[in-house]
Amino acid sequence: MLRAHADGVTLAVRAQPGAKKTAITGVYGEGAEAQLKIAVQAPPIEGRANSALVKFLAEMFGLPKSRVVLMSGELSRSKVFLLNGVTVAKAEALLHECI
Repeated sequence: MLRAHADGVTLAVRAQPGAKKTAITGVYGEGAEAQLKIAVQAPPIEGRANSALVKFLAEMFGLPKSRVVLMSGELSRSKVFLLNGVTVAKAEALLHECI
């Protein structure tokens, strides 16, 4: 789910667009292939769900939106985000509180 990166950490996410509210709903998969499952209120139209995920992750990790970058999965439910300036330890601690 989390991997160290030269600029911070990458976070694997499994998006569920069209939900009643945006929230973490659990973990999808196991082991190295695990993804953070996030229900997203925005529909998967014209990148709205991706924008909502960037905003949600920025708020969650206390970052400006410009420091949360969608690296892969623009048109997929499985996505990888780069969280610039976040350490693995900080990310693990925040996720532990949320899951």
